[in-house]
Amino acid sequence: MTGDHTRRAVLAGTLAAGVGGLTLTGARELLDQFAPLSGRAWDAADRSISERVASPYGEARVRYDEDGVPSIVADAEPAAYFAVGYVQGFDRLAQLDLQRRVMRGQVSELAGEGALADDEFHVAMDFAGAAEATWELVAETPAGPLVEAYVDGVNASIDGEGLPLEFELLGYEPEPWTPVDSMLMEKQISWDLTGNFGELRRALVADRLGEDVLEELFPERLDHDVPILRESIEAETLEGELDVGSVSDEDAVGSALTDWLSRFESPTGIGSNSWVVSGEHTESGRPIVAFDPHLTLMTPPLWYEQHVETPETSVRGATFPGVPFVIAGANDRGTWSFTNVGADVLDCYTYEIDDDGERYRYDGEWREFDREERTIAVAGGDDRSIEVRKTVHGPVLEREGRTVGVAWTGHTATRTTEAIYEYERSDGLADLLEATRKFDLPTQNLVYADADGRTLYYATGKLPTREIDREVVSGNRIFDGSAGEGEWDGFEPFGESSWEGFVPFAEKPHAIDPDVLATANQRVVDDPGHYVGVAYASPYRGERIYDRLDEHLASGEPTDLEFHRELQNDTYDGRAEQLVPELLAALDERIEDGDEHDGLEDARDVLADWEYEMDADSRGALVFARWMDRFRELVVEPDFENADLDESYYPDDWVVATLPADSLFFEERSRTETMVAAFEDALDEIDAAGWVRYGDWNSTRIIEHPFGAEAPFLNYPELPADGSRATVKNYRVGSAVGASWRMVVEPGGTATAVLPGGNSGDYFSDHYDDQLENWLANDQTPMDRTLDDEGEPDVVFEEGSS
Repeated sequence: MTGDHTRRAVLAGTLAAGVGGLTLTGARELLDQFAPLSGRAWDAADRSISERVASPYGEARVRYDEDGVPSIVADAEPAAYFAVGYVQGFDRLAQLDLQRRVMRGQVSELAGEGALADDEFHVAMDFAGAAEATWELVAETPAGPLVEAYVDGVNASIDGEGLPLEFELLGYEPEPWTPVDSMLMEKQISWDLTGNFGELRRALVADRLGEDVLEELFPERLDHDVPILRESIEAETLEGELDVGSVSDEDAVGSALTDWLSRFESPTGIGSNSWVVSGEHTESGRPIVAFDPHLTLMTPPLWYEQHVETPETSVRGATFPGVPFVIAGANDRGTWSFTNVGADVLDCYTYEIDDDGERYRYDGEWREFDREERTIAVAGGDDRSIEVRKTVHGPVLEREGRTVGVAWTGHTATRTTEAIYEYERSDGLADLLEATRKFDLPTQNLVYADADGRTLYYATGKLPTREIDREVVSGNRIFDGSAGEGEWDGFEPFGESSWEGFVPFAEKPHAIDPDVLATANQRVVDDPGHYVGVAYASPYRGERIYDRLDEHLASGEPTDLEFHRELQNDTYDGRAEQLVPELLAALDERIEDGDEHDGLEDARDVLADWEYEMDADSRGALVFARWMDRFRELVVEPDFENADLDESYYPDDWVVATLPADSLFFEERSRTETMVAAFEDALDEIDAAGWVRYGDWNSTRIIEHPFGAEAPFLNYPELPADGSRATVKNYRVGSAVGASWRMVVEPGGTATAVLPGGNSGDYFSDHYDDQLENWLANDQTPMDRTLDDEGEPDVVFEEGSS
């Protein structure tokens, strides 16, 4: 692959005055850590992967296709995964290194004191310790030697190839990659999907605004009729109702601790879409699976696409840099995808602690905290010493004298790496189910189909069962750790768990051979039989997908791949269907009263003619989007501001849209008056900003490189985008979340996919951002990356010492 001369010119212009910066929270001080522009930085512009590489694992061939996707062919799996490590190391090394620094709490070593709060959290949570426990387990499985081969490939790439631009700008070299680092990547994505301190925020809201407000704005169950499993499933159920209890008061943990921890949770409303239709409803007679995970959008993308062929399997799809195996994709027999369940797999505990803070009360006796001193290196400052403390439940987190213990299913040894490896080699539904038993974390909605016509839905991951005084309770509360409340039987933090006190595999929500099934992070099922959680998404996306599928299937017309790609492109916003008629009536009343805001009548007409589609070139979409955000603010902002609760505590759109007119939040100003006031504010904002259409505000400006704030040339170009946080074509300009990968697959047949940017993380590569416009349009390319016999491979791995 050759460098892009245009990018060299941009780099020269931008770096003339020096660059710096890191867009992680608190990491702006990295600006001062950039090395002066030097010949080494220019060397990065001429990086190209070696044509021949020595491999201790044997021969392999790699060919990059027109999208920069590597196809790796080898006669032995270790040789293949050494090559996978090598190409990932070449294409995404800066991303690999930064991800592990975040999870190990080592960003301050580059960024200085501004990153200390981030590093302190990651060190205190000891994600690295959990990764070490996981590697001890995985190392003894068939996947272990392949992880080691992959690691050797990454390190051979570090040693044998020039470093990417980011290392030259920062003036440092990466440490060798380790198997524990790869396990750490599993912990990172699992935390991003399941890390949730909701019980702490609920306690804070209840304390400051009252239980009535908590129940109204944060209900345990959203009132809608579109769960994932629309019909009941066969499973044992608990007798009677779960004891949902009550939240503890705010004094138990404090706002400083809660606010700090909330910074590291899963992004608000994070989610994904997936659906499957059986072969009875497709042109080819094969099932079709569509999948688009809504995760953080970044430069380069979160996912890396690869294709690996060995005598055991031919697997294609996407993985996270640092992970050898395809996480979401297909082999010759089946296809698999995952969306977030929203399950509750993290609990918080308070303790009776002695006056010296040395011991905590547990099981009727005083116990010493497990303690370990860790040092955080700080660029440009003194190193910081931090004491990592743990109880029988897990890590202890502290801020301003307030303490909470944390149990998270990811803190123990998990087998998900082994499960994903077995997915690659699976030969049908029975194999897939057996592998899914080992899928410990994260909790996901697995949607699968295979070439035999079988389809499957299963809620993966370990689901804890909590008890107080032998009564099963929900986990949506703060537990008394000293009294042993809510403990997870068989859970061993930083060790190997027996998982005795968890929902049995056969009793998790599932459906074998569903005809039509769609997941969009909504409630899994009306009666799951066991407590799963409460962090479900609003039902807008799920309802729209089911409506579109039901309508098409009712017509009797079969679906094809293009239909499902077009459904992924759907921009109809269910919030508008709920609210615009009511808003128009309120505006008409204001206009009739003659009290007209400048431009109100014209904007009202634009909204009346709009068909609720969040398209980039639509003015109606712009007006609605800015009104919706302002309406949400006006409804809750006064009360939340008085309670010193920022917008991270605001309720979701479904709750705001369905608040009744007699709600406490409309006592000072009616619902109708609030709607009109929000509309006028939105028009003022649009006018001041000079926006004309939705894409002027809803753009790709949020898709940033970690150094993009002060080195903007590294970011992708700013382009208008379709979609909103409530549409199937999901795009959340306010939180930098959207479709991080899209694929549509007929198992054993045709498959297509697209990435939000490019497969290479090398700024000078032609494949740095070559898929961006295709991604915006959902113009997918074939996933068939099979090497033919024509032409020379780009890289040949030869038997020998690397």
